[in-house]
Amino acid sequence: MRKRLITEVAGVVGAPAEQVWQALTRSLPAHPMTVEQDGYTVAYQGGWWYRGEWTVLPHPEGARVEHRVYDVAEWGRWAVPLANRFFIGFAQRTRRGFAEGIARMGRELGCSARLS
Repeated sequence: MRKRLITEVAGVVGAPAEQVWQALTRSLPAHPMTVEQDGYTVAYQGGWWYRGEWTVLPHPEGARVEHRVYDVAEWGRWAVPLANRFFIGFAQRTRRGFAEGIARMGRELGCSARLS
């Protein structure tokens, strides 16, 4: 599979990686997409171009959560930026949504959560 990175964001949650992983997998979108899980990485792939990957890694402060969005279009790759209005503001919206998600996770787990 060819993947082209569109944007990435990461944060640190002050809880053990296993707890953060469980909270993350409970909070991911539940719409119909292909889901792949490998260790502490989960990927959702849907539509004709989108692939989102979330990874949880041990960190000295608890766990590092990474989120990457890829263009995985098999056909019409040239149309992906057009279909997404050249991704204007996409990175900021992704960062904002991710920040809100890890803040909720921190509240749920009773610990700190911040972007890195």
